[in-house]
Amino acid sequence: MKKYYLPILVSGLLVAASSGFASSEQEESNKQVVTQFYQKAINERDFAAARPYMGAWYIQHNPQAQDGIEGFRQFLEFMKATYPQAHSEIKRVIAEGDYVTLHVHSVKQPGELGQAIVDIFRLENNKIVEHWDVIQSIPEQSANGNGMF
Repeated sequence: MKKYYLPILVSGLLVAASSGFASSEQEESNKQVVTQFYQKAINERDFAAARPYMGAWYIQHNPQAQDGIEGFRQFLEFMKATYPQAHSEIKRVIAEGDYVTLHVHSVKQPGELGQAIVDIFRLENNKIVEHWDVIQSIPEQSANGNGMF
């Protein structure tokens, strides 16, 4: 079994965490594309810096966001204006073929518990072309002690 290093964001920095799972070179490349895109787009809210990671089109499945590359640009502008201090920390990165899944802790405003997010990206030719997400608010109390992450 090949050991690989998984990129994750910790306090806004891209670091490598060791894992014992086997992964193809393409899956590793896809993980890099998605984590770098996520840092530029979501944490820095810099559309120009994020755009090179995107394909010629962008299919959006989140019903709160408009479809397409222009829709994504508008979403980033909304986030920048509405939540200037927002930050997301990637907790896990999982790749299978052309799909990369992120498990993320997102905090829109300091002091909030935030949200647990699962983002799923599909890539073609090493570029992001499609996105799904599932978002759950982090409650103040939980029925178990396992935590969201």
